[in-house]
Amino acid sequence: MELQFKNGSGTVSVADKIFAADFNEALVHQVVTSFLAGSRSGTKAQKTRSEVSGGGAKPWKQKGTGRARAGSIRSPIWRKGGVTFAAKPRDFEKKVNRKMYRAAICSILSELHRQERLSVVDAFVLNETKTKEFLAKLNAMNVGQDVLLILANVEPSVYLSARNITKVTVIDVKAIDPALLLRHEHVVVDKASLEAMNEWLS
Repeated sequence: MELQFKNGSGTVSVADKIFAADFNEALVHQVVTSFLAGSRSGTKAQKTRSEVSGGGAKPWKQKGTGRARAGSIRSPIWRKGGVTFAAKPRDFEKKVNRKMYRAAICSILSELHRQERLSVVDAFVLNETKTKEFLAKLNAMNVGQDVLLILANVEPSVYLSARNITKVTVIDVKAIDPALLLRHEHVVVDKASLEAMNEWLS
């Protein structure tokens, strides 16, 4: 199939498998959930009664004081005691094979194209590092300001100009992921990135 360039003449050939696939909601949900779970650091940690410093000696004898029985000052029911079911570092990663991951990316790209939320440009170049110029370029394309810009080669001028805009993300085509594609209202891709996607996903 052919994709038309935004605000320009000409088209670029892309594989139907990538931009004309059926939207598989269940697959996309599974892959995005897995991706976000794998992004979690999972470093939360608390101390059990055995890990809290101190508490080795029995505070008072078992009988005869009139007080409740106590074996350690680090009991979970005491102030400064350990946590009963203490959280420990864990890995939240869920396995998704490569074929499923790529199919989900194709499904998302196809749906973005169907909803007219995907635009193709020949190249995205700025004359100088200015946020004003970057915004002017976006406005000329009529894509709004909630944009994911995917480039084959991210120039410093483009990255720095977009850095201060809240809902604009500029990434290299190699850093593409399903969560980012869904997070933005509009996706802009340059020609070189499309060719890289064609090679990767075909």
